[in-house]
Amino acid sequence: MLKRIGWMALILCMVAGSSASAEESTSKYTWIEGGKIVDLGPIAAIDLGPEFVFLDAENTKKMSKENHESVTGNEMGSIFPKNADQTWTVILEYEKSGHIKDDEKTKIDAKDLLNSYKKGTEAANKERQEGQRIHVKGWDIEPFYDEKTHGLTWSLLAEDDNKATFLNYNTRILTREGNISVILVSDPAHREADKKVLAEKLLPKLTMKPGEKYEDFNPAKDKMSEYGLSALILGGAGLAVAKKVGFIALILVFLKKFAVLIVIALGAVWTFIKKRFQRRDMNG
Repeated sequence: MLKRIGWMALILCMVAGSSASAEESTSKYTWIEGGKIVDLGPIAAIDLGPEFVFLDAENTKKMSKENHESVTGNEMGSIFPKNADQTWTVILEYEKSGHIKDDEKTKIDAKDLLNSYKKGTEAANKERQEGQRIHVKGWDIEPFYDEKTHGLTWSLLAEDDNKATFLNYNTRILTREGNISVILVSDPAHREADKKVLAEKLLPKLTMKPGEKYEDFNPAKDKMSEYGLSALILGGAGLAVAKKVGFIALILVFLKKFAVLIVIALGAVWTFIKKRFQRRDMNG
């Protein structure tokens, strides 16, 4: 049973060898120590500081499955702090969505997008059991686009049926043929400190491999995405899947009014967040 030290922080204590049983519990994962450049696959790499540890894509999937969490198949890896006083997690994924135009960068309508999230989650709640529902309360950080880094950032504040608050801090880095999802799992009390770690020590160290930068897009041979920045915020992957199974007419109506039901995007991320902080809050 855990007090307020955090499930991931506990795992890192185990990795450090704090007990024999802890070592046994974590021996199934292959941990990569920071202090070197870590390969993230064919698209990117990250120069990880010595204060972090890393799980590659397969180990990230393995941990998620063993904790009954969603696996998308897009995992690049996950990053954790060695410091047990820090309880954040960063999840990295890559989606080959096609090249996403950033022509909406000055036209992102935060109010309409928030209404879409609220409608989508409340519709999804009708299919969830009591105690498993999620309620969007508002923006923690309204969506904004950094033209220099080609990064799209936003953070939603939500609560569960027990009024416990949590948030997901999202950054999407546009690449030549897709986007890298960088999700900071945190809570409102620690968000500012955790966001600083992400902004200063992780994102600047994430680099695209040669030929994979946003500017490397070649319209003569590279595929264009079916959606733009607003749809990416609303769960672009979910839109693409729905189109392929024949709901294109319905989606076009919803997308026009920013009323997309973004069940897929929210489900995976917030299930991950909720479980971590439920564990952290057990027994006070």
